[in-house]
Amino acid sequence: MTKAEMIDKIVADTGLDKKAVAATVEAFMEEVRQSLAVRKEDVYLRGFGSFIVKHRAQKTARNISKQTTIIIEAHDFPAFKPSKSFIAKMQQ
Repeated sequence: MTKAEMIDKIVADTGLDKKAVAATVEAFMEEVRQSLAVRKEDVYLRGFGSFIVKHRAQKTARNISKQTTIIIEAHDFPAFKPSKSFIAKMQQ
């Protein structure tokens, strides 16, 4: 499902104005982005899941074709962890 399809589905289900729904979805996504990328805070949505910041340590990698090694710096990346109730619904 794309973002546009999600917006259309929410409009159909709720009867709200499409512009208002689109603005709300955009604001939600931006707030999650800001929380993870800028403030390094996790976002917990009870019954749905958590958007979390994971950390990867520095590591050495090899380029086999050039026979060289490079160092990949430590970095943070976003991840999603579904809630137990969400996982249970997926297994039904």
